[in-house]
Amino acid sequence: MTTVINANVSSQKSWFKWVRDNLFSSVAGTIQTFAFAALVVVVLRWLLGVAFAEKNDWTAVATNMRLLVSYNYPLSQFIRIWVAAGVLLVCAAASLGAWRFDPALTVKRMARTFYSVAVVAALCALLMPSSAPGVLVRTLWLVSTVLAIAGFAASAVASKRNNLTVSFGALLTSSVVGLLAILWFVPFGNYGVVGGSPFANPGDTVARSTKEPWTVIFTLVLFTFWASRALGTKTVAIVRSALLAFWLVGPAFLIFVVLRDPAFDWQRVWAVDVPLAAGFAFGGGLLVYLLAKPTRSSLARLVGVALSAFAILNWVAGFFGWYGMLQKVRISMLLLAILVLILPAFAGSQSKRLRIAVSWCGFILVLHWLITAINTPSTLVISAPPFLGGFTLTFAISYYVVLASFPLGVLLALARTSDLPLFRMMSTAYIEVFRGVPLITILFLFTVMLPLFLPRGMAVSDLAAVFAGYSIFSAAYLAENVRGGLQSVRQGQYEAANALGLTVFQRTLLIVLPQGLRVSIPNLVGQGIATLKETSLIAIIGGFDLLRIANSTIPNQPQFLGQKRPGLLFIAMVYFILAYTMSKSSQRLERRLDAGRM
Repeated sequence: MTTVINANVSSQKSWFKWVRDNLFSSVAGTIQTFAFAALVVVVLRWLLGVAFAEKNDWTAVATNMRLLVSYNYPLSQFIRIWVAAGVLLVCAAASLGAWRFDPALTVKRMARTFYSVAVVAALCALLMPSSAPGVLVRTLWLVSTVLAIAGFAASAVASKRNNLTVSFGALLTSSVVGLLAILWFVPFGNYGVVGGSPFANPGDTVARSTKEPWTVIFTLVLFTFWASRALGTKTVAIVRSALLAFWLVGPAFLIFVVLRDPAFDWQRVWAVDVPLAAGFAFGGGLLVYLLAKPTRSSLARLVGVALSAFAILNWVAGFFGWYGMLQKVRISMLLLAILVLILPAFAGSQSKRLRIAVSWCGFILVLHWLITAINTPSTLVISAPPFLGGFTLTFAISYYVVLASFPLGVLLALARTSDLPLFRMMSTAYIEVFRGVPLITILFLFTVMLPLFLPRGMAVSDLAAVFAGYSIFSAAYLAENVRGGLQSVRQGQYEAANALGLTVFQRTLLIVLPQGLRVSIPNLVGQGIATLKETSLIAIIGGFDLLRIANSTIPNQPQFLGQKRPGLLFIAMVYFILAYTMSKSSQRLERRLDAGRM
């Protein structure tokens, strides 16, 4: 009993002890604490004054929220945006449930979080300028009071059960319920544009056209999360494989098929596209299955060299116009040649050969489908060429740039640390060239100059050109980040792998890469955050991303003429939330993997 009482007393005094020991432990520490607090108050007051000055019209942001999300996407087809967002969020919830994501959050930590946010909300309410909306000030006081009460209740519970934790599922459920309650009952205001004229009803709740889709999406998110958590072991393995496949090709399908809505010529699809896809999928799969046998490594290399020569000849012939050939044929032939060349490193048992062949079939079918969708005219009637804009464009570019540049960066890092001089020289030249050229130059090169060097009859959309150029540029920086992690692997690890009789491929895949990538997590996340923020550069080449809309489009509207500051502040807040979320997720991953302790 004495131990329990002492534990409760210590838990109650821990917060005060921390404040005393870290903030007011000495005269110098006390002076520094008050000086820093005064600086925080001054800076916060200045920021609030800038954000809520009398000349700022925040209805410019609220009214143009749909513009910031998708720019010029047709209003009649906006259901496609909701479907794409719903599919992504539902799959994210399924991924969290299937991988049993559950960071245990203690009630004690929740209490500290509630108190901290309550203090910040109260401080913002006190420092709000007189020009700030009264409903905002009252909302801040309400939030501060509710969180203070919640913090007090959590502290009382933590004093009785110090190690009590709250599961991620409970937090997700309560957060979704809270968000739905806010959407349906809190009077944020109803803003929009009807017939070219904006309207604003500050006393209303959010429009039903916004509330209803989010209610359906959040409900599906909760159901999917708990359903994936309840799956058995065997079913979970299948679901995880399906989710991995979705995150590789699903967003591309949503962008170029669901959002773009191509007008397929089904007669040509069944007469040309389907036979070509089936031929490359099943014919290439059979060839890969036969050549993946360990005893046929020499034959695989010979066939790979022959296919590579033929594939290169097709690209050269297409460039000079010697003979016509569909671009999907050239692309598929080149990919098949590359796979056959590296096939000896993956040679193995019959089951392994079958998995490689099936993976090839699935990849080719998806690739041909996407190529057909991209090269088919869209049914959307838009006022500007890009069919994506706003946050949708920012998310699409940042996601696929990271997805495409990561494996390329890893390969470049492995090549630069290789013992083969040719690979090392080629990777070094690639990295130094693209790191020495500004990103905007790369974007101009791929969007303006690249079409001039393509074979006849081949066209690349601006969006695909941005994807390609940005991915190649980002891979150079990722390669150096990964190389730093690879160099941290001790030489004894290589010697142990050689002693076990592992091949170079096995040593790299099973020993070197896991350790190197674990150390590289902070740098990789930093590069991901930089990629997200640098998507604003696409505004220079004509893309309507978040920054261009807030800086150029909204201030040129007659009803919001010159209103740049609210939009830019809103965009800054969006970027900060996304970057902060990525940073905290990386820190959690580092703690889970114990990164930094080799």
